[in-house]
Amino acid sequence: MTIHTSLGYIEIAPDVIADIAGHAASACFGVKGMTVRSVSDGLAHLLRRENRRRGVKVTEAADGGVTIDLHIAVEHGINIASVCRSIIGEVRYYVEHLTGVDVKNVDVYVESIKAD
Repeated sequence: MTIHTSLGYIEIAPDVIADIAGHAASACFGVKGMTVRSVSDGLAHLLRRENRRRGVKVTEAADGGVTIDLHIAVEHGINIASVCRSIIGEVRYYVEHLTGVDVKNVDVYVESIKAD
């Protein structure tokens, strides 16, 4: 992702945006963590804190913004629609505020429900 300014160019790696989005989503109420689907067994596995970006896919849009796909696990008994609205707002705010990149779309995929 390249941002053009009057002083030059700023290059932001997609992994940086994925880290910011993963951190913002994980901090939301009701989110147990980021997930990734295993190719071998097809199940969603909860990721550790240092691997959060594996549950995030950042795609550069043609008009300069980004689209973000998040794969998450939520707590049992939580209103999933409310959690997803919260995640979308938080991720959009933090990515735009910290990087200056326009977030076109945030898609949230609830892969798992975890009970304590």
